[in-house]
Amino acid sequence: MFRELSRKQKQLSPEESIAILKQELRGVLSVLGDDDYPYGMPMNHWYDDRDCCIYFHCGIAGHRTDALARHNKVSFCVYDGGFREEGEWALHIRSVVVFGRMEILDDPDRIVDITARLSHKFTQDEAYIQSEIARYAKGTRLLRLTPEHICGKAVVES
Repeated sequence: MFRELSRKQKQLSPEESIAILKQELRGVLSVLGDDDYPYGMPMNHWYDDRDCCIYFHCGIAGHRTDALARHNKVSFCVYDGGFREEGEWALHIRSVVVFGRMEILDDPDRIVDITARLSHKFTQDEAYIQSEIARYAKGTRLLRLTPEHICGKAVVES
């Protein structure tokens, strides 16, 4: 059902792909938007080893929510900052594309738990995190992406 990379030598292992999903702070979530146009938006995310799913938090209304109500298949792309070999101009980049189905979760306890875990990717300031959760959790929607296919790739921009 999912295409394989044509240049298999560039494919990352499943473990490398998951490591990128864990370490990078954000990626681009794409949904099937209005009039079937793709709609991509940058999103913070958190990969949960317990269920091998990717979680996002967002507002409770808007284009993304409307699109997900119509069609739950999504893709999510993450890429690292890359590096240059000494003396080269070309950037070495690793990217991961995840295809799967998105589910909207409304459990308040789960929203607080996952939002706190996601926030720890950005700061260890527990007082700040708890303050933000207390202020915004009621207006937060939690999304769970269950991967059906994950493909990582390493490329050189030359």
